Parts: sequence; C-alpha cells; structure tokens
Amino acid sequence: MSLTLRYPGGPLTGHLTLTGSKSIANRALLIRALTPGGFAIEGLAAADDTVRLQRLLNSKEEVLDCGPAGTTYRFLTGYLCRRRGTQLLTGSERMKERPIGILVDALRRLGANIEYAEKEGYPPLRIGYSALDRDDRVSIAADTSSQYISSLLMLAPTLPTGLKLTLEGHIVSLPYIKMTLALMGYFGVKHHWEGQTIVVDPQYYQARDFTVEADWSAASYYYSLAAVSEETDLRIDGLFEESLQGDAVVRRLYEEFGVMTFFTDTGVRITKAAGTAPPALFEHNFVECPDVAQTLMATCAALGVQGLYSGLQTLFIKETDRVKAMKTELGKVGVSLYKIPARMAGKTGIQYFAQEGRVDYAAGTPTFATYHDHRMAMALAPLALQHPIALEDPDVVKKSYPDFYRDLERLGLEINRD
Repeated sequence: MSLTLRYPGGPLTGHLTLTGSKSIANRALLIRALTPGGFAIEGLAAADDTVRLQRLLNSKEEVLDCGPAGTTYRFLTGYLCRRRGTQLLTGSERMKERPIGILVDALRRLGANIEYAEKEGYPPLRIGYSALDRDDRVSIAADTSSQYISSLLMLAPTLPTGLKLTLEGHIVSLPYIKMTLALMGYFGVKHHWEGQTIVVDPQYYQARDFTVEADWSAASYYYSLAAVSEETDLRIDGLFEESLQGDAVVRRLYEEFGVMTFFTDTGVRITKAAGTAPPALFEHNFVECPDVAQTLMATCAALGVQGLYSGLQTLFIKETDRVKAMKTELGKVGVSLYKIPARMAGKTGIQYFAQEGRVDYAAGTPTFATYHDHRMAMALAPLALQHPIALEDPDVVKKSYPDFYRDLERLGLEINRD
C-alpha cells in the first residue's frame, strides 16, 4: 500500500497539539516497573513502541516479542535480568540484525544469566533472573547506542551495590543519557560523575505521579515543513523551552532556514516570513541529536542547500541503515549524498557526509520507500509542499506518531491512499 501527499499551495498555517515524547514515556514506564508500588503516568504516547513496552512489562508470557522496537528491546534486556523466571526476548527480522552484544557483555559482567538463542551477538535472547551481584563496575564504549547506557543506568539503583558505569572514549547522544539521569532524579535517584564514570549507589525509586512532555522529534517535521514552505505561521502545543530532549535543538537549527520560534503558555509558535532565502551551506554534527538528521537532509534537498553532516554513526544500526536509505531515496530525485574520504575531511576519526543538489520532480510523482522506518516516512513528507509525492508502507509512522497524517491534513495537505 502507498499514500500520496500533495499541498494545494499558499501559506502554511494551523494549530496542533503533539502527544507525549516516546523517549520520555518509555523511560518512565521502565522506571515505574522498577518502583515499589508504581505511579501514575499522564500523557503516554499512543506510539506503537510505547504501547508495546507497556504491554510487555505487564506480560507473564515466556516469549516476549518487541517487533521492530529497538528502545523497547534494549530496555527490556536489562529489566528482565531482575524479573523472576526465564523469558525469550525476540523481535522482528530487522531486530535480529541489530547488534546487542555490547549490552549483553556489560550485563554478564554484572552476573546476568543471558544466552543467545540464535546468532551470537544478536537477538533473540534467553534471559533468566540474576541477583546481578558479581561486580559493580562496568565499562562500555561511549560511542555506542545511548539506549544500552540508559538500560544499565535505570537498572543501577536496584543492584545490590549499585553501579559505577565508565563510558570509554567520546560520548555520543549525551542528551539522551542526561534525559535518563534527569528522569531518575525526578524519581529520587541520585548520581554523580567521576570523570567519565557515572556512579549510582543502591537506592529506591520514589513513586511520584508524572506527566510526559510533548515530542520534539515529532516537532522537527513541522520545522521542516515551515522551512520548505513559502510562508508559515504554526502553533504547536505541548512543547516547552526547558526540555529534557536533545532534539529540542531543532528550533536553533532551523533558524538558519529563517524559521523562528516563540514560546507561549501552551507551546510554541513557529513562523517563516515570505521571501526568506535559505543558506548556501548547512553543516552540523548530529552526534547529540541523530533522530533529526534525516529531517535536515530532506529539508536541504528540498531547498537545494549543500549539506555537510557528521555524527551519524548510530544511524547505521537503526530500523534500517538510515544513511544508506536516505542516499537511495534522495538519489531517485537527483540529490547526491556521499561519504567524504577521511583524507579529504581532514579530521581523523570523524566521518563526514556531504549532500548536493535540489530535488528534481521532472519525472513526475516520486515514490519513496520507507524501509520499515517511521522516520524515513516523516522526514520525506515535507517534500509534498513542493510537489506530490508517494510513500510506500506509510503506516510505519505508527511506531512513534500514529496521528501524523491526520495532523498533516489539519494543516491543509491532501492525502490519498492507493
């Protein structure tokens, strides 16, 4: 099945309310499962990943299927080590291709009872209960997925002697680690840093009612729409200036495209004046906000802005290889995305990707594949402001933002399903 998007033209205006952040909701759910007595959570996202995590945390079945939900899989890998019994934690075929060995090795050093049910280093896993009292020190590569680190951190206060987690090397996705620690702090868990070691002593989570803030990752697509549009005046409720989310940086990134943000009592107003010229070059290191990289790539393609991107290393092991997927899909409409050789980049150890060209619609309505990746569909959707586009497997957005197309219709986009 595919979906066609088009925009009849004119200024982009409207008023939306975004649902809760999936990243925050999933952390709150995991912490609640580790908290004696639990607590109430308001504003839980209707995203498939969040619904799935909530269901699996309450499930008594021996086989727990995470589907394509990477955060859910990694959080449960740690949590199940502390749950009585033995469970088989599995997922989709793509999930079985996503490495989990770094997290498993760290948990085993603590004493975890984990076996690989199929391929070494990859899901599915057979996880049995363990006291996790073999050691209280673990080192983990700092440039690995922050979800591994967050899984260990949320478990840390429940361990017999706590945890001293050393992050080796350059830390990527630091805002997600800070988000985890801030949420743990909200529920009474203290921590401190010793160099690059996070120290969490044994302690109890304190039950407190919690409200999930809106999702800045979801908001990024409206910033992209604003940048691609000729003129914009949008109000988006649920977003706040003091945010735990690293993706809140989009409000600053899109200032380069003339998109301005004004905070209100209920959220934000974002505007773009008619006649605003885009920059000639956009450059950013996405190491702290990888989930908005595809969004900016699509924006630059739509406006013919040359892009220079780094910090994309975690995108290779997401729902798909997101860099490769964007290269393929943008290539269909004449935009090149390529890796710059290290000798040309001039900065050892940092991978740079360059993007050139403007989207060419001469061949008619382009059809973009989504690779079972919600962010592919949502990142490419703003191109519809310039020309009709088609998205294959459009319902992948249910993973994080099931109301995405309905909200686009509220802004005047026309949607047809084939």
